[in-house]
Amino acid sequence: MDKAVRMMKICIIGAGMGGLTCALALAKQGFENIEVYESASNLGFVGAGIQLAPNMARVLDRLGVWEDIEREAVVLRSTSIRQGATNGELAKVDLDYIKETYGYAHSVGHRSNLADSIYQGCRREPNIKFVFSTTVADVDTLSTKPFFNALQRGTLEPYRVVCDVLLAADGVKSIARVAMLDALKVSTTVQDTGQAAYRIVLTREQMTSDPELLDSIDSEQVVRWIGAKRHIIAYPVQSHEIYNLSTTQPDVNFAAAPSATYTTKGSKPAMLSVFADFCPLVQKMLNLVPEGEVCEWKLRIHQPLPTWVHNSTALVGDACHPTLPHLAQGAAQAIEDAAVLGVVLGRLPDTSPKSINKALRVYETVRKERAETLVELAAASARALHLGDDNEEARKKRDAEFAALKKGQGPVPDKWADAEVQKMIYSFDCDKEAVAAFDKAFGKA
Repeated sequence: MDKAVRMMKICIIGAGMGGLTCALALAKQGFENIEVYESASNLGFVGAGIQLAPNMARVLDRLGVWEDIEREAVVLRSTSIRQGATNGELAKVDLDYIKETYGYAHSVGHRSNLADSIYQGCRREPNIKFVFSTTVADVDTLSTKPFFNALQRGTLEPYRVVCDVLLAADGVKSIARVAMLDALKVSTTVQDTGQAAYRIVLTREQMTSDPELLDSIDSEQVVRWIGAKRHIIAYPVQSHEIYNLSTTQPDVNFAAAPSATYTTKGSKPAMLSVFADFCPLVQKMLNLVPEGEVCEWKLRIHQPLPTWVHNSTALVGDACHPTLPHLAQGAAQAIEDAAVLGVVLGRLPDTSPKSINKALRVYETVRKERAETLVELAAASARALHLGDDNEEARKKRDAEFAALKKGQGPVPDKWADAEVQKMIYSFDCDKEAVAAFDKAFGKA
């Protein structure tokens, strides 16, 4: 890498999964001037379970942080799709083949462990600087060199930050996305999906006195209970010490909330009423949730953007492709974004704005269609899983597909468990795709 390229100032807004992996990928490429701006005072990671798919593991292994994540992960051997009301099994899909086929097992872990392992990887890199307790505003993507104003908590005057490359990993409420689209005179809107989610973690201690619950936390299986307009997905994490449940249900509590509101303190009786017709096993699990620990998340996406890139600025992760959780690919796709950015910027021939923009366009070429396809597949999976009596014909067709699957025939209506969908997602090597696309664009093929 040319010294001038190596010394480019690259600023990243946001220290979530996408921002952290961007910083790590760039440092591994040899960049020496990487700054990450984060509004939180520290990265005290919280959250629930997260699925660790092979396409994510492949990237993190190359970046040197997968071993720590894998140590506490639980390998999934199967997925069971069940009727919410009866607990009757509609289909069971083997997942053992995944490691042999794609090089990594499909495993699950705790979101905090995933994020902290990437962060610790960043901390081992001397060329990554974190700027905490700092909000970003007034992003300008029009200039030859992008800039923004940064305000550190406890101070009165913001200061201007100018950089060679700006990577905006600031989430679904991205201020950089708004600024970029304003500069391009493009209008797009965040879309309410009409869905919300409860995210629940139960400890082994809470479950140990009930043999049926203990079987669940000791299993190597992900279970999805489905019902009309609702479902629950559950699996053990953190070396079988925690049982993670994530629900999806119609959005009721956010309906009249301001547009900026994404979370709310939930009511346990309200949560129980949403799933009152689900089976006794689910009822036992939900009843273990302490009253004061019920939180509900609003699920939002936005219309596909016309572009993720403007001059020397690029959007990353939820800033450009937020998704519903039904393919378990939200974090994985942000991590793929980061890996591709590391590759294309690391191959820059010079520091000219023209070359930077061209490299960022390669990033967009590799990532945009793929990410948006998976966003739509996640939405399609939700539509299939949530069919009820108001759409009886489609529900019967879906259940017939589940019945055929039990005989080893046909596709899986739950797209996350479908072998062809898994092949499309898990076999994709984003680094190799990025190298090929870059070489083609820069005349090196």
